[in-house]
Amino acid sequence: MTTPTTLPGSRQRLTLAVLLLSSLLIWLDNTILTTTFETLADPVRGLGADPAQLQWATGSYTLVFATLMFTAGALGDRFGHRNVLATGMAVFAGASVWAAYAGDAAQLIGARAMMGVGSSLIMPAAMAVLMWTFSGAARETAIGFSSASAGVGIAAGPLLAGVLLDHFWWGSVFLVNIPVAVVALAGIVTLVPNFRSPAPRPLDPAGLLLSVCGLASLAYGLIRAGQEASWGPADVWGPITAGLILLTAFVLVELRARQPGFDPRLLARRVFGGGNAALGMLLFAMTAAGFYGAFYLQGARGFSPLEAGLAFSPAVLGTIAGAPLGVRLVRRRSLRPVTVTALTTAGLAMGTSALFGLHTPLVLNGIVYLVQGLSIGMVIGPVTAALMSTLPLERAGAGSAVTNTVRQTGSLLGIAVGGTVMSIVYRRTVEASLHGESGPVRDRARISAEQARHAAAAAHRPALARAADDAFVHAMHITAVCTMVIALIGAALLFAALRPAREPTGPAPGDALEPAAR
Repeated sequence: MTTPTTLPGSRQRLTLAVLLLSSLLIWLDNTILTTTFETLADPVRGLGADPAQLQWATGSYTLVFATLMFTAGALGDRFGHRNVLATGMAVFAGASVWAAYAGDAAQLIGARAMMGVGSSLIMPAAMAVLMWTFSGAARETAIGFSSASAGVGIAAGPLLAGVLLDHFWWGSVFLVNIPVAVVALAGIVTLVPNFRSPAPRPLDPAGLLLSVCGLASLAYGLIRAGQEASWGPADVWGPITAGLILLTAFVLVELRARQPGFDPRLLARRVFGGGNAALGMLLFAMTAAGFYGAFYLQGARGFSPLEAGLAFSPAVLGTIAGAPLGVRLVRRRSLRPVTVTALTTAGLAMGTSALFGLHTPLVLNGIVYLVQGLSIGMVIGPVTAALMSTLPLERAGAGSAVTNTVRQTGSLLGIAVGGTVMSIVYRRTVEASLHGESGPVRDRARISAEQARHAAAAAHRPALARAADDAFVHAMHITAVCTMVIALIGAALLFAALRPAREPTGPAPGDALEPAAR
């Protein structure tokens, strides 16, 4: 087995700090955008983006992120992970400037896709450097910190976005990436060793093409369903079917490859495969909940971005506290009971949004967000560390690519499915309130609650604005129940994946090299 390179303790800590900063930047940017949705949907203060365009602003990023990561891992094997990491950071910074000054929704979607390119280069390279830098218990701790930084970035984004949007224009949420990226890039160049694999993986153009086309087609069909408010049209089920076929072909091609970029065989391992499926479900639910949460606080409740960020701040504190708490509890009680209980609690907390209304006391919102953040923090770090510890070092790059691809696919499907369910339920609910409205007002009100409020204000129709708010809250309730079910399915998968191994009579094909879950 290949062994990690020995570095002085101070160099290891500085390297870890650079890697944590890189991870924090990527995940922070995702939730910053979510908080900006309400502003971007405003035709005066933003770009007048409709729900589908907002879904694609997130979806284009996660689509590219999910499908390029395994190719980026192979590039790191060939050219050195530090070089790939530095390139990714530079691309991410440049695309952030483009996003900040985008003139319309289409430009923003393109800029977000380019930011996804940068992130896809950063994430697997950072994990590979971490695996080469640390070993033993120190590696597990470093992975836990890395995963915790992702959780902190996810949770802290809304608060930072609120501060920026209350004082600057919407493009500031992207420009804030620049100084962080510059500091990270300087640290990468001066501190991070340029590790590379002694046996580099080949590039995988066939797998890349099939995965990009498959996920893009699937996401297009799902988002299109929200625009049509129906699953029946051919331009909805056709792309969905084509996407599923292409993704099936992608898996078959990867299974036949001698050295696949994305190795589906790793998912056949009980702990690694089941744990990744559970994390994918969690990211699905988190992304869907974040999508409707931003519109609930800023649109339906009428909070400013800063007020909405403060209302969501308990989730930040919960995630920060949950990560180290989860590590300590796992050491005392073992992985399975701690993380399964935490994931179940997170799902139930997401489902509690089905009880929120236009006048729910903020203290109740805060308690639910605190419990949700605490539970998520207790899951992501310990589970990720356990999954990566099941792999030998030479499979770390491949394992990281699989783990992050599954997470980003979960995020992509969360924004596509969650946003589409919201759109379908909203349009069907608000329709009854649109009788007697003029054609232009009716057309705008059908698009989204945001557009309905602007149309109602222009036409001096406060009853229409109230009807749009009620329709939105009903749609949020339905979507909250769906996200809860997804998270609870993830908890069930994690429960099954981490079951104690039986005393072996011979090695099981899918469980080779896997430690029994404690």
